[in-house]
Amino acid sequence: MADEVFLKLKGIKKSFGGVHALNGVDLEIRRGEIHCLAGENGCGKSTLIKAISGVHRVDEGEIWIEGKLCNKMNPIDAINKGIQVIYQDFAVFPNLTVAENIALNGEVKNKTKLVNWKEIHRVAAEAMAQVGAEIDPDVKLEQLSVANKQMVAICRAIINDAKFLILDEPTTALTAREVEKLWTVVRALKEKGIAVMIVNHKLDEIYQIADRLTILRNGAYVSSGPIHEYDQARFTRDMTGRDISQEKYLPKASEEEIFRVENLSLPGAFKDVSFSVHKGDVLGLTGLLGSGRGEIGEALFGIEPAQSGHIYLNGQEITIKNVADAIHNKIGYVPEDRLTEGLFMDRSILDNTIATSIRKYFHGIKLDKAAMEEATDRWIREIGVVTPSSKPAVRTLSGGNAQKVVISKWLNTDPKLFILNGPTVGVDVGAKSEIHAILRELAQKGIGIIVISDDLPELLQNCNKIVVMRDGRVAAVVDNSIEQKELSDLLMGRAE
Repeated sequence: MADEVFLKLKGIKKSFGGVHALNGVDLEIRRGEIHCLAGENGCGKSTLIKAISGVHRVDEGEIWIEGKLCNKMNPIDAINKGIQVIYQDFAVFPNLTVAENIALNGEVKNKTKLVNWKEIHRVAAEAMAQVGAEIDPDVKLEQLSVANKQMVAICRAIINDAKFLILDEPTTALTAREVEKLWTVVRALKEKGIAVMIVNHKLDEIYQIADRLTILRNGAYVSSGPIHEYDQARFTRDMTGRDISQEKYLPKASEEEIFRVENLSLPGAFKDVSFSVHKGDVLGLTGLLGSGRGEIGEALFGIEPAQSGHIYLNGQEITIKNVADAIHNKIGYVPEDRLTEGLFMDRSILDNTIATSIRKYFHGIKLDKAAMEEATDRWIREIGVVTPSSKPAVRTLSGGNAQKVVISKWLNTDPKLFILNGPTVGVDVGAKSEIHAILRELAQKGIGIIVISDDLPELLQNCNKIVVMRDGRVAAVVDNSIEQKELSDLLMGRAE
């Protein structure tokens, strides 16, 4: 069964306003296989998904489904042919129950005039049993975790006779344990003969789950093959068109202390946390969900300040009771959710860059707009934001470029300590490498850098010291010579 081709694309082209979004893409998906589609932001992955699912009509090329040419599909045609897409927002109804979300599509499809609640619960229970989901069918979706919302979306897909399931960046907001559970579900779907395509650019996750991999770059097909044919070097080269260094960050040891916390505590979040950052250090802070890792970052920025303990910056003890205290002490903070917490998406790059440092551009009651533009243009050049000018809205940028704008916003305040929570979440491999290089350079210049992340390869490559949190306490402090499995065991409490 795994050798039977379900979907075959040949020479797919699609343009918008003269710009090639897809320029000669080939793809083959077999029944009962797990296929990963990878590429940098803007490479055409989303457009390709919409072409497969009937949202976009292709300009050139052929789409074959189960041996039949299907170039003129609409979304309903694609669903009827067994194609289901689960986007990052899952397209669920937050005000409806789990059972309703799973079963109502089928009721509508079957043109049922009266709702049979017993049948809806039966269908939902059957779907959840197939994927091993244990969720209360009467709970409203808005009360569920991201992982459980995703499970509901998968359940809805499989009860609608899915033959080919597309998961768009399914692990972005999941913890390591939730990712493992998702992979268990995906493997179960494979055993049932369902083909699954996962859009992902995290090679460590792709290795865990994929049978085969296809890579796009700038709208064009680059390569495809069994996952074992791709090592890190080939993967990044095919993704970006260039070789990216995989060397670990090993700064020269320094006695110059930039930042230190002693016995920092916040009841219900963390207790007796102590660590230090020296010049050149990129300090990693990691742990499972609920370990206290994120809460420490928020405490140091004054969002939810610690209630006891001591904080020292450049040898002086400081007090942080609120965000204003943190900013006054030259502490910058990049939040985990840059879209809702870190940026004004509909404002320009310039407006975002000077948002936190706007006071220094006032001369009396007037703003020095020339100085604001000069500063923004300098940061665009220095950290490599890909944009024609400082005028476009941040919403128009890729994830990696938007993250660079958040970083430039804080660099424009001349920070002494820079805390970044999930700095490369949702960022492609090329932009990720560029952001890592920026952080290393800042550390070498004497800015204290703290990276909060559960991306173990990212931590091991870019943090020379790693603080492991578990149950609100420091479980270990290690350097990046540790193996990834050892670090994972520390996180899980399987090793000391």
